Amino acid sequence: MTDHTAPYTIHALELGHMGNFIYVIHDHASDRAAVVDPAWDVPAILDLVARRGLRITDILLTHSHFDHINGVEALLNASDAQLHLLRPEAAFWDRYLDLPTLHEGGDRIRLGETEIEVLHTPGHTPGSACYRLGDQVLTGDTLFVFGCGRCDLRGGDPEQMYHTLRRLGERLPDHTLIRPGHNYGITPTSTMAEQLAGNPFLHFDNRAGFVDYRMHLHDREEPYRPETRPHSH
Repeated sequence: MTDHTAPYTIHALELGHMGNFIYVIHDHASDRAAVVDPAWDVPAILDLVARRGLRITDILLTHSHFDHINGVEALLNASDAQLHLLRPEAAFWDRYLDLPTLHEGGDRIRLGETEIEVLHTPGHTPGSACYRLGDQVLTGDTLFVFGCGRCDLRGGDPEQMYHTLRRLGERLPDHTLIRPGHNYGITPTSTMAEQLAGNPFLHFDNRAGFVDYRMHLHDREEPYRPETRPHSH
């Protein structure tokens, strides 16, 4: 549900063959736009921005995997935008280490009158980030609708993912709207309450059980579906 009192609107584009969600955050007061994880079809992003009379001033990356960053260069060439990512992700990616837009978890980015909180959520990659705007969180490949990101790719760490997901579950209020980086679930968005109830990756209270499930036992369904039965630990 859209909060019409919020100073921003989040527009979602599903682009590419991997179901990527690219988000455009529109600050109403300034008509500035921040693009989250530009990839696959930069002309489509630019078309949305042009139709709404926006100006791209910022690019936010949740992480540096190819399917989330392959449009960065083209978007930088088409706009006067600043690139934002977490410092540990820049070190992992080994690019953009000299930019003045590297962040730590807990930093806040100002987009006109819109405040964006940067959450450090390692597990999928060392410097994975989620971006929190009021009661909405853009979760990248950390938390999907009834799923979570893989930990078997370079930089993945299932133990970190376990702790990250537990922190998100404890910190985010039940009504928080989760906006993931891929359309992998039965719905494109979900609330934190729904995830706590039905996301099997949030049903573990011990690290070893989670790691075994994430790395060896979980067979991904198409699409991810809720599992309300707690797994035995």
